Amino acid sequence: MNSLDVTDDLSREGLQGRREASALSDEQIVQRVRAGDTEVFAVLLRRHNQRVYRAARSVLRDDTEAEEIAQEAWVRAFEHLDQFAGRGRFAMWVTRIALYEAWAHARRGRKGLGVPKSGADEMASAKVCSDDPERAASDREVHGFIEAAIDSLPEKYRLVFILREVEGLSTAEAADSLKLSLVTVKTRLHRARALLRRQLLALAGPGIAGSFRFLGRRCDRIVGAVMRRIRPAASFLVVSPEPGRAGAWEEFPQ
Repeated sequence: MNSLDVTDDLSREGLQGRREASALSDEQIVQRVRAGDTEVFAVLLRRHNQRVYRAARSVLRDDTEAEEIAQEAWVRAFEHLDQFAGRGRFAMWVTRIALYEAWAHARRGRKGLGVPKSGADEMASAKVCSDDPERAASDREVHGFIEAAIDSLPEKYRLVFILREVEGLSTAEAADSLKLSLVTVKTRLHRARALLRRQLLALAGPGIAGSFRFLGRRCDRIVGAVMRRIRPAASFLVVSPEPGRAGAWEEFPQ
């Protein structure tokens, strides 16, 4: 068997393993990754990539920076899987990492946040495959207006609105992700809705769930980049923390 055949066999085995892992819970996949099956980490990325990206973007209001921070958040999550004890939901844990990474990035002030780039720019330049080009163009315009309106919200309201209305989290899940009380989340969501024009929300209707999409090639790009970065480090993955060792990421409680 030549080297190409061996590579093909390994690729098929990896694909089969990911397909099998797709039926597992997040916690079961984490256990497999910590046991050495690094490739199945891609299942977690594809399962929660959009939520992580949306969380980062709700802070940064910039598509490119949000994608970079989402990638960093995933790499950090992989490096610190030993600190995820399974007491909470993995999705909540990795979302908090993305939020903290985004806040840290914003504090560093690498780029000003006063003139954010709209996701509508990328949507308008993308090739649209639709049987109704006119309707597709209209949808792009509506989504562009929605994203611009949400971006204009103050951050504390924007974060809650993104997690509750765009990502679809429950009040309890949003409160857990942001470490806020249920009352605070409800109050900020009410205020965010009030700040957004009723006419815009009425126009958008169910289409609001399509805003800030992170699927297809964009999702593939992060999966590929993260997997390339974590494979060399897989042999150093800590399977179990040393007794009494304090977690390096105590600011990301479960």
